[in-house]
Amino acid sequence: MAVDFALKSRRILTPDGERSGAVLVQEGRIAGVIASEAVPAGCPVEDVGASVVMAGLVDSHVHINEPGRTAWEGFETATRAAAAGGITTLVDMPLNSTPVTTTPAALAEKKAAAQGKLWVDCGFYAGLVPGNASALAPLLEGGVLGVKAFLVPSGLEDFPNATEADLRAALPLLARAGVPLLVHAERDLGAPAMRDPCRYADYLASRPRAWENAAVALLIEQARAFGAAIHIVHLSSSEAVPALAAARAEGLPVTVETCPHYLYFAAEAVADGDTRFKCAPPIREAENRERLWAALRDGIIDAVVSDHSPTLPVLKLLDAGDFQRAWGGIASLQLGLSVVWTAARARGFAWADVARWMSLAPAHLLGLADRKGQIAPGRDADLVVWNPEALFCVEPARIHHRHPLTPYDGERLYGVVEMTWLRGKKVYAQGRFLDGPVGRVLVRS
Repeated sequence: MAVDFALKSRRILTPDGERSGAVLVQEGRIAGVIASEAVPAGCPVEDVGASVVMAGLVDSHVHINEPGRTAWEGFETATRAAAAGGITTLVDMPLNSTPVTTTPAALAEKKAAAQGKLWVDCGFYAGLVPGNASALAPLLEGGVLGVKAFLVPSGLEDFPNATEADLRAALPLLARAGVPLLVHAERDLGAPAMRDPCRYADYLASRPRAWENAAVALLIEQARAFGAAIHIVHLSSSEAVPALAAARAEGLPVTVETCPHYLYFAAEAVADGDTRFKCAPPIREAENRERLWAALRDGIIDAVVSDHSPTLPVLKLLDAGDFQRAWGGIASLQLGLSVVWTAARARGFAWADVARWMSLAPAHLLGLADRKGQIAPGRDADLVVWNPEALFCVEPARIHHRHPLTPYDGERLYGVVEMTWLRGKKVYAQGRFLDGPVGRVLVRS
C-alpha cells in the first residue's frame, strides 16, 4: 500500500487502546495503525519516541467573534491558538460576532470572513432567538452543526434569550433534521442582589445552582416531548447531575458538556476583584467541582470543551474589580488539553479518558464522528503529539489568543503539545506554525 508517511510512537491511542506502532497517512486520511517494523520500505517516517499520539481535539464551543468584533478575537488568532493546543476542529458560536448568526445572510458572512484564515477546521452554529424560527430551515441547509439558544439574557441585545414557545417551535424541525439544540441552561428564578460588586461570593450567590437545575429540568421535559437532541452547554451545577442521569437511563437524547475552568478552579480560591474568573454560570465551590469529576467518571457528563469567550482586556474591568459589570468569559482555547490533563491525572484518570471527553464525544455531538475524533482507518489524519509528563508554566508570551489575559496565567500544567497535524499536514511543531492556514469550513452531512 502506497502511503504518504508514517508517524511512529511507542504510545498511540486507538479505539482498541494504547499501543506502540505507526499511524499510516494516505491522502490526508488515516490508512491504518501497524507495528513499527511493518512500515513499508521507502515510506517517510516521523518518529516521536514516547510522546503520545492522539486524535486531534474537537472543541465544540468557541466564541471567535469575527466578523464585527475581531478586536476581541478572530479566525486567524483563534485557530492558531487551537493548533498550538492540539485542537484540529472547532465550532464557532453564533455570538459575539456582528451580525450574530441568526439568518442565512449572517452565516454567509461568517463563511466569507473565515476564508484563508483557518489553521484548523471550523464549523458554525446557528442561533435561536425570538422570531427567527422561519430562518432555521435555510440555516440547516447551509450546513450548521447545531443551533444555540439562551434561556436567560445573553448579555447582547442582538441575541435575546429564547422562550419556551421558541423552543417548542424549533424542536420539531431540529428533531426531523437530526441536529442538536445547544442551550445555555440557566433560568432566572431570582437571587440576592450583589451588595459588593467586587466580592466574588456575592457574584456566585447572584447566579445560584438552582437556576441551572431548573433549566435542565425544563430541557429534559422538552427532549421527552419532542424526541429532539438537546445538549446542555457548560454545566457548572453538580446538583443537576441526578436529573441528567435519570434522563440518560430513560434513553432521552440529552447530552452534557462541562468546561476546563469548572474542573480546575474553585470558588474558594477566586480572589475578590479578580474578574479574569468571571463567567456564567460561575465557577463554583470545590465540593461541587469534585461532583462534576464524579459525573465524568460515571459517564453522565459527555464532553469537556473550552467555552473560549475572550474580549478586550479593558472590558474585564480588572482595575475596578467589578464582577457585576465586567464581561463574563474565560479565555483558554490553547490551554484546554493541559488544564484538563493536569486535573485529571491528579484524580487517577488516564489520557485515554481525556481523549474521549475532548475528541470523540464532541465529534459525535457534531455528527462528525465518521471524520473526526479517533485514530481509525478512513478518518481525517488529524493528530496531536504531546508529552503528558512534561510540565510548563503558563506565560502570556506563550499564548496565541489575540489577548493573553487568562485566569490560568502563572499556573503550572502538565501536558506539552509538541505537534499538531491537520489532514496529514503538520500545522504546528515545537512552538512554530507550519504549512498553513489549510483549515476548511465544515458542514453537517
